[in-house]
Amino acid sequence: MKPARIYSEEKFHVNMAKLRKGGRNFEIVVDPDLAVQYKEGELIDLAEVVKAQDIFFDAKEGELASEQDLKSLFGTTDPLAIAKVIISEGEIQLTAAYREKLRQAKRNRIIDIIHRNAIDPKNGTPHPKTRIEAAFDETKVKVDEFRRAEDQVNRIVDQLMVVLPIKFAKKVFDVRVPPAYASRIRHILERYATIKKDMWLSDGSATFLCELPAGLQGEFIDAVNAGTKGTADFTLQ
Repeated sequence: MKPARIYSEEKFHVNMAKLRKGGRNFEIVVDPDLAVQYKEGELIDLAEVVKAQDIFFDAKEGELASEQDLKSLFGTTDPLAIAKVIISEGEIQLTAAYREKLRQAKRNRIIDIIHRNAIDPKNGTPHPKTRIEAAFDETKVKVDEFRRAEDQVNRIVDQLMVVLPIKFAKKVFDVRVPPAYASRIRHILERYATIKKDMWLSDGSATFLCELPAGLQGEFIDAVNAGTKGTADFTLQ
């Protein structure tokens, strides 16, 4: 595979995923929105994530990786198979402007979750979004642009409580999952809920006692139904 130079007009603006392996950098050019969603576990067609099915040593310079290095280090020269490894195990490198856009979107999502699910324990009323935003600024909370908003809420609430009293209303569900999905549903449950107890049944199915913020109830049920093709049973405790 001969080195090539492409993307010259975008030289300083490409969004990449990068993995260092065997002492070399391997890079691919990606759609930033889809790459982040794919890395977060969304079911997205990898061919849509990768903007060009080429593996580079240096994407900005258009320097293609050699087939020999790809075969030696990845065991294949199939670009999509290699792209999957790079995105899953490597780092998504985004332009500074896009990273800030992503951080702001995650921040807004977290503020919305807190506003919809939390109350002021002193008077039992929800916190206005402006008050939550002020607490973000006062505590200088850092939002991770690469993690799902739902996965960051607990950490961020702990930091905000230094200046803002917060109490979440909770819902508890007993979720029964059939054998075909029982062993692979936990990661979806844990995105939204704390698993208080689990039990495996003789037929291979499993039940999970899940506690979650009340406002995430709809999203939780939708995500579990999507992950089990609508075969899960939910019992509100």
